[in-house]
Amino acid sequence: MQILITGVAGFIGANLAKKLLTQGHSVIGIDNLNDYYDVNLKLDRLKQIGVDQAQGFNFIKADIVDRASMRDLFQRYEFDVVVHLAAQAGVRHSIDHPQDYVDANLVGYANVLEACRQQKVSHFIYASSSSVYAGNDNFPFTETDRVDSPVSLYAATKKSNELMAHSYSHLYNLKCTGLRFFTVYGPWGRPDMAPFRFAKRMLNNERIPVYNNGQMLRDFTYIDDVTDGVKRVIESDFNGNEYQIYNIGRGEPVELLEFIQYLGLSLNVEPKLDLLPMQAGDVVRTMADTRTLQETFNYQPNVSIKRGTKLFANWYKSYFK
Repeated sequence: MQILITGVAGFIGANLAKKLLTQGHSVIGIDNLNDYYDVNLKLDRLKQIGVDQAQGFNFIKADIVDRASMRDLFQRYEFDVVVHLAAQAGVRHSIDHPQDYVDANLVGYANVLEACRQQKVSHFIYASSSSVYAGNDNFPFTETDRVDSPVSLYAATKKSNELMAHSYSHLYNLKCTGLRFFTVYGPWGRPDMAPFRFAKRMLNNERIPVYNNGQMLRDFTYIDDVTDGVKRVIESDFNGNEYQIYNIGRGEPVELLEFIQYLGLSLNVEPKLDLLPMQAGDVVRTMADTRTLQETFNYQPNVSIKRGTKLFANWYKSYFK
């Protein structure tokens, strides 16, 4: 298959591209390489994919907010599947920079979705987020839970993406699959996410701010398990409802303090903690009910939190020397 991955220089996008290439797929990857975090990390991810030598991979610098660029891209290539991962990420960043989320997550998303309609792409797969469950009292979170009370603009844009996909699926018979990712971590991760920030502070002998006094549960999901789930959705011949949403998580929440302890052991550092009140826009606990994904695509996460933190710590120390 010829597959478009938007946000290919991102954490999930780069890892997914590598996995798909090893399976013999052709991948076109686009990214605007913005400076939300260190661009060098994004460029190094592209090198890991193999921009110069990988057979079947082509990288194009492009911005999804530019409608003309998206139209030209879809006219130049015929995509069997589009995996839309490009977005402005981060719950906390959305509090102070709301316009970034309107531009990328609403306008840019609409541009890609419309291009898929115009070119009659057979399957549009897009990244949603566990953040949409904020304010939900049910536990674990299931795809049928009501998610109409977002507590951050980031979550609101992701819920909006799901509604837009539903409309396109209904009106234009476009097969749309939304994937609600749960706290993805691992090598080549994002510097704004907790594992990265914790590791940096530990190795610099700095104190770690831990919100809600550490009384947080997170469904940490290792990157290889996530990309395996996405690959299964891409390659499946499942022809159910044209509009579907699935949770992708490990399904085993871990206390934040326990995660920090595992990471400290892997880095051979004793963490120093500053326990702080709850932060606006955050949620106390997350846990994915992944039964639908398991039953439909035989998804089965394999990497334990102990092994995953070790793999991440080894990469972090190697990358930053």
